Amino acid sequence: MGWREGAKKRAALEAVKHVREGFVVGLGSGTTVAYAIQEIGERIRREGLRVFGVPTSHQALLLAVSCGIPLTTLDEWPKLDLTIDGADQVDKGLNLIKGMGGALMREKIVASAAKQFVVVADETKLVEKLGANHPVPVEVLPFALSTVVARVEELGGKAVLREGKRKVGPVVTDNGNFILDAEFGSVDALDKLDVAVKLIPGVLETGLFVGMADVVYLGKQDGVVKLERK
Repeated sequence: MGWREGAKKRAALEAVKHVREGFVVGLGSGTTVAYAIQEIGERIRREGLRVFGVPTSHQALLLAVSCGIPLTTLDEWPKLDLTIDGADQVDKGLNLIKGMGGALMREKIVASAAKQFVVVADETKLVEKLGANHPVPVEVLPFALSTVVARVEELGGKAVLREGKRKVGPVVTDNGNFILDAEFGSVDALDKLDVAVKLIPGVLETGLFVGMADVVYLGKQDGVVKLERK
């Protein structure tokens, strides 16, 4: 295991310490939170812990099932005790860019439903300003693709349709939509950009998670740093 994988796992294990008996937990998507899902499964087997999970993607669902985590839905539990998820970029204000795994809309819904939103990442994801050398993923209705691209350009961004790997054509989300990767450069007014993009007809959600995270665990080569919202 390379240092980054070790760092990601250490951060995930810290996050799982927030899980308590009887919790309903939102399960994010991606490689870092996968370690958290595996650890929750281990605690179920080791401690007899009783919890339910609400997965944010087919990837998270299949992994949770393989780890023995009982699953439920937001229809049954519209208010969650906790959500654990990863991030593509994190700033010191605990604002995030998410969505490189394509699950940003479900991830944001599940994060917003939780009493506590805990984020796990390795230390390379911490940046001074979000958007520097990194796009903002945007989930769009396929019918509106071209008009959304044009409107993003009017806002000063450059939007590129995300293409599938080992698949011909665009990436299709679990919701049946497309993903645009929109380059805006370093973003100062995060709230304003998030609102402006979401006001474009056909945009369903952005990967800007502003003011949502409560705790961030950043794995390092020699430990874990905990950041908390003031």
